[in-house]
Amino acid sequence: MSTADPDLIRLAQAYRIDTEYYDWRGNLTRVDPATIVGVLAGLDVDASSQESVRAALADHELAPWRSALPPCVTVHRGRSATVPVHAPAGSEVQLALGYEDGRPDVLLAADGPAEEREVDGTMIVRSTYLLPEELPTGYHTLRAEVGADRAEAPLIVTPDRLDWPGGLAARPGWGLAAQLYSVRSEGSWGSGDLTDLTDLAAWAAVQHDGDFVVINPVHAAEPVPPLEPSPYLPASRRFINPLYLRPEAIPEYATLRRKDRKRIRRLRERLQQTPGVGYRIDRNAAWTAKLAALKIIFATGRTPGRELAFAGYVEREGASLTDFAVWSVLAELHGPDSRTWPEPYRDPRSAEVRRFAEQHPAELDFVRWLQWQCDEQLARTQDDARRFGMRLGVLHDLAVGVHPGGADAWRLPDSYATGFSVGAPPDAYNQLGQDWNQPPWRPDRLAETGYRPFREMVAALLRHAGGLRVDHVIGLFRLWWIPRDAGPKEGTYVRYDHEAMVGILALEAERAGAVIIGEDLGTVEPSARDFLRERGILGTSILWFERDYQADTPLPAEQWRTACLASVTTHDLPPTAAYLRDDHVRLRERLGLLERPLVEELATSRTEREGWLAELRGRGLLAGEDQGEQPVIEALHRFLGSTPAVLRVAALPDLVGDRRVQNQPGTIDQHPNWRMPLSHPDGRPMTLEELIMSPRAAALADVMAKGTVPAAEH
Repeated sequence: MSTADPDLIRLAQAYRIDTEYYDWRGNLTRVDPATIVGVLAGLDVDASSQESVRAALADHELAPWRSALPPCVTVHRGRSATVPVHAPAGSEVQLALGYEDGRPDVLLAADGPAEEREVDGTMIVRSTYLLPEELPTGYHTLRAEVGADRAEAPLIVTPDRLDWPGGLAARPGWGLAAQLYSVRSEGSWGSGDLTDLTDLAAWAAVQHDGDFVVINPVHAAEPVPPLEPSPYLPASRRFINPLYLRPEAIPEYATLRRKDRKRIRRLRERLQQTPGVGYRIDRNAAWTAKLAALKIIFATGRTPGRELAFAGYVEREGASLTDFAVWSVLAELHGPDSRTWPEPYRDPRSAEVRRFAEQHPAELDFVRWLQWQCDEQLARTQDDARRFGMRLGVLHDLAVGVHPGGADAWRLPDSYATGFSVGAPPDAYNQLGQDWNQPPWRPDRLAETGYRPFREMVAALLRHAGGLRVDHVIGLFRLWWIPRDAGPKEGTYVRYDHEAMVGILALEAERAGAVIIGEDLGTVEPSARDFLRERGILGTSILWFERDYQADTPLPAEQWRTACLASVTTHDLPPTAAYLRDDHVRLRERLGLLERPLVEELATSRTEREGWLAELRGRGLLAGEDQGEQPVIEALHRFLGSTPAVLRVAALPDLVGDRRVQNQPGTIDQHPNWRMPLSHPDGRPMTLEELIMSPRAAALADVMAKGTVPAAEH
């Protein structure tokens, strides 16, 4: 690998592209110059020659002077800050602050000496204007008048720190982690839904004092089969997957004619009798049956009041919902990957797309109605969870990105970088690296929009939630960009304005009274964890990963973080029953994901496991040498109660002894990822009704509940 030219390194640094990084073993790795040039091209920067590199450096230096205002300004509440304004020398300049809530604009005063510089043959003056210190949080607007010209820029004021809701600072909370599609009741349509989630929350809250249920992403998928199994590769993160609707819970279902209710009942019964549906989550069969039922309900119409409510929802969601609906209807005709559509339909603003929308009003309304129903059922689920006694209720999950041909990539083409995929460099658990087949946000375009796509997405997810888990939260700091046709090892990190993106998370969470949990596992810069903690964002601590690396022993409970969600396992690892038997090592060996010999990996796993068993015995949480699988699982979760973690979670498979892996990172079809129903230890599918009546599940739930109660109250 050749070494990058110093000017190319400077240019990369100017655009916040890493030219070197530390790998998971701590080795400094230099990025191939060809990768750097390719990533710069993805940001519309020509670095193909020394001359173009020098020209791009000069252009980057002058770019701020060519605009009256910065693309976007982000500040903390209660802190002093200034804004630069650029104007031709001798121009009359006026800068006003427009508030989000509509109060009168305020004129701002210049502060300090001005600078001058010749730009493109014109003398430009940079003046600095002081912002008021007591600005309210929100999305405000800076308005500059420079002579006869006008310019605007978003001003985002974020909380200095997000307070934890629900009294968590005084008393920790516990909850369940559930892959919702896997949690099926006798009334489900082949996969778990929002009614099942409501019932699961009732059991956790009423019988076991649970505070929350954190679920997989329920982002929108394709409108027609084949459906993508992974909830982490959605068509849209802005909207919801109607697969999670319960048709019978829609108010209009009660007004159906008897023969229509009978038709819907037969659709569900026929689905449940489909061979193989019980032992795998068959989204295609489930959605085909459910879609037919939903169309019957939609066709029945609505009362005048309900029609007004629907119209209000559509108006509130605006152009984003319309664009999503247009993509959905186009996808039904041309397939769910917009990159393969006829050329005129690939541009969401083309005349052909506009005519198509005008010609399909009923189909668009059906898509809008589905999203309205998702919004209503999500609202009822969250309201019920809080009414049952949960302090937080439902915690949603935000995926890292979207499908490159999906709705968001289509309707927001300028916000995503084409020709690149997000992933991760090699690490201890994915030694070949990962390619997630998702286009990355363009940091420059996000800033130019005032982060509108990001903030709308976060606000929508928090509308009916007690919190949000952000998958790969380090992606708000930096993302691993992989050029098209390159392998996961051949990428580099591109950095983002984390002050703005984390600040928006905190702002939206404060407005919703919610908690934010960052999944900060893997290769993470310590400064990023420090920044998140200071802003009130919780981290994620997985028991198997928490070690005292100097002593090479399990990290004592007292040394765990307070600001975190603590768990024994996660959806990317085997359930604990399988982990205790080294299933995770043997699975990766079968799939060809190991770089070391199997015997070495087994020895390492055995040593780590024995270390944890010794820790449990030393703390009096586990008696004897061989207590069996269930006592060990309970002891591991009892250990979580000894930590200061503000949130503790038990994965649903651990409650019932399920051994099957929901997802094996680094694979697609080599393993049936995201298609496993919740199951008994012997592999038989388990219904939600069986879980609720399970003594084993109740025992572990009680362990978790007792762990949040001070010892004096036991």
